[in-house]
Amino acid sequence: MPVSVGHRVTSDHQLARLLQIGIVLEEVVEARSYHHYQSLDDAPALDSEIESLLEHAAAESARHRKRLEELVDELDAESVPFEEIETLVEAQYGSTEPEDFDDILYDQLCNEETAYKFYDDLIGALRASDATFGIDRDRLIDVLVEIREEEAEGVEEVTKLMNNR
Repeated sequence: MPVSVGHRVTSDHQLARLLQIGIVLEEVVEARSYHHYQSLDDAPALDSEIESLLEHAAAESARHRKRLEELVDELDAESVPFEEIETLVEAQYGSTEPEDFDDILYDQLCNEETAYKFYDDLIGALRASDATFGIDRDRLIDVLVEIREEEAEGVEEVTKLMNNR
């Protein structure tokens, strides 16, 4: 369920909006990881690998959110109201609840893949743009590439756990 990035990023305002979408996506991933982690308390036998994965995913999402917030703060753009961003993310991403998935790992995989695809699309749109931003383009792309790579590692980790079951 990708959030549309578009083909090019042309202004600080558009970039800020896209980074804010990333922040909300990270909040969703963090909240869902926490929800699943809490549900393990009700499980007859705690699975330490899944527990560790969920703890790591929530902490990683919090770090990503902080990095994205720092980038937004550096931009010379009006912040888009949080409710507007939340509505955009909800329309694309929030149509399912954690309980809609039969398996915690499947839900986590969908979360990681959605985040990866969002960052991949955003990086592509930034690279296709010749616009000047109020933030250093190379540093911006470097940060997003690092986040995207961590999401790719998350996809691999979840996939490996799923294959071992």
